[in-house]
Amino acid sequence: MENIRFVIITGLSGAGKSQAMRSFEDLGYFCIDNLPPMLIPKFAELAAQSEGKINRIALVSDIRGGEFFTSLLEALQALEDIGFDYEILFLESDHDVLIRRFKETRRRHPLASLGSILEGIKEETNRLAMIRSKADKIIDTTALTPQQLKEEITSLYAPDSEQENILITLVAFGFKYGVPLDADLVFDVRFLPNPHYVEHLRPLTGNNEEVKEYVWKWTITHKFFQKLVDMIQFLVPCYIKEGKPQLVIAIGCTGGKHRSVSMVNELGKILSGKNYRVIKEYRDIDKA
Repeated sequence: MENIRFVIITGLSGAGKSQAMRSFEDLGYFCIDNLPPMLIPKFAELAAQSEGKINRIALVSDIRGGEFFTSLLEALQALEDIGFDYEILFLESDHDVLIRRFKETRRRHPLASLGSILEGIKEETNRLAMIRSKADKIIDTTALTPQQLKEEITSLYAPDSEQENILITLVAFGFKYGVPLDADLVFDVRFLPNPHYVEHLRPLTGNNEEVKEYVWKWTITHKFFQKLVDMIQFLVPCYIKEGKPQLVIAIGCTGGKHRSVSMVNELGKILSGKNYRVIKEYRDIDKA
């Protein structure tokens, strides 16, 4: 199935599969954790019948499945039999690092019942040897931080979509109603000339051309906006590099009806022109 990217994540317990799954979720993949292997071919068929609604899939299948996991090779053969393309991402790490991670998190290794953590890791390594040999990509997370692992996954599975990997929400709000609790960045434009005091503009909003012309006829508006754009264009790539999937930028005036709305609209045009995904919200525009 050429239009579907189907990634099976597996590997050693403690090597970072949960973090990898979260990274795939941030990339927009449909993710499933610990799916029994016997269900993988059925799910693949459902994805193929979704008419493109499910076209990027990442699922974790590992030793936690117990006896079910032993059928993973059969499931992979079933995918090949129906002509369904898939990729295997295998995560591993040095044994001493895995031991330290289990001790730090106080979690039990799935095969610890066989003895010590180290013995469980060795047994798991042996059981996964065949799957590892079939892997398309192997990532050793021994020296990787969670952020570095995310960057590695992004480079492998979404190399050309850095800008698409962050959703920017621009919020126009009124300070008289409170600052948005979900805002990452807050900017105050109450210092700009206020259309509220122009009688024929008062009932209108920043979405009206007359209000827009009033807000943007002032030199101070243009100076502030240029500095704002410079700051946002500097910050967004930094947030992307840090792995932030969503950024909420709130711009407030007194009532959230005129200046903030006009400012959000113009900033939205700039960011959309840079191919970022942008959502605009006017949270207080309809309030008295």
